Amino acid sequence: MSRTSRMSGISGMSGDGQEAGRGPVLAAGVGARAGVTEGEVLALLRAALEEAGRRDPAVAVLATAEAKAGEAGIAGAAARLGVPLVTYTAAELAAVDVPHPSRTVLGAAGTPSVAEAAALLAAGPGGALLVPKTASSRATVAVARFPAAPGPQPPPDGASPHTRTPHPRAPRAPAPPGPAPARSRKAGIP
Repeated sequence: MSRTSRMSGISGMSGDGQEAGRGPVLAAGVGARAGVTEGEVLALLRAALEEAGRRDPAVAVLATAEAKAGEAGIAGAAARLGVPLVTYTAAELAAVDVPHPSRTVLGAAGTPSVAEAAALLAAGPGGALLVPKTASSRATVAVARFPAAPGPQPPPDGASPHTRTPHPRAPRAPAPPGPAPARSRKAGIP
């Protein structure tokens, strides 16, 4: 997988598709013909998000085929949304099981799916297709949801739901190289 552009931040689901504490939770996959415009990609994406009851802020990443990374319409849409554009090779895309493979896309791109496969890959393991591919005259978009964040765990058997279970301490950072600082026997004085 190759990454293009910058990465942005990623908890209850709100109408804009963000979850409290997690931020955007959707990955949009985009396939397109040469010369697609930024406006066409954005309009199609917004229609797909509306179908899912979400809005632009829900999108954390745009994903496409490596061969389409230079398409101004796709790169411009990612820039307009302020999200990274992530690309995948045709082989990576072809390895993803999708609900709507296309022989036409296979002949043109070397993979039976660009939009659905790219959305699923960008959402990561456990991601799920939220909106299957939808097409305009020059673009195809699909939307996948990142896996759910782990929620509160039920209390251990026999424990009260109000019992606080101790959490293991986080490991300390390793000490910097070099001699250890001298310490006084008095607490708090180095």
